[in-house]
Amino acid sequence: MARPKAVIIGPPGSGKSTVGAALADRLGVPLRDTDADVERAAGKPIGEIFVDDGEERFRELERAAVAAAVAEHEGVVALGGGAILAAETQRLLEEGQTVVYLEVGLGEAVKRVGLNQARPLLVLNPRSQLRKMLAERLPIYERLGTVRVKTDDRTPEEVVEEIVAALEAAE
Repeated sequence: MARPKAVIIGPPGSGKSTVGAALADRLGVPLRDTDADVERAAGKPIGEIFVDDGEERFRELERAAVAAAVAEHEGVVALGGGAILAAETQRLLEEGQTVVYLEVGLGEAVKRVGLNQARPLLVLNPRSQLRKMLAERLPIYERLGTVRVKTDDRTPEEVVEEIVAALEAAE
């Protein structure tokens, strides 16, 4: 069975897409971003899926994208920040996957996310929404992460170095 080299999880602004791309490049494998898979399946951006079809439909597409990526992809997989909320996704990630949890502080996440309209769950009050989101998701990120890396005040390259060292130590 195919198995990703690493599955990257973390809240918005933790660097999943950036670090995922850099890690895939470093390991010489492709990156698969499940948010991009969802957009491709729906034929529209995530923000439009939320507006047109609702969060429930988005989460349904996201669960399918994650299941496919974990089953088929042998490179690096970057998950959307809320993908870990689904019980079936949690079970998939607990089945021997190398799950890299990118930790980010609230202040740093707010700086990185800014007022990005492409993040539908953060539209009204990004700082408050992000704080609430972190409180809800943090225990899940911490439980699922087999490798935990702090990203505050670090370059993507520094984060990738730490991940690669952890992957090599685990082999």
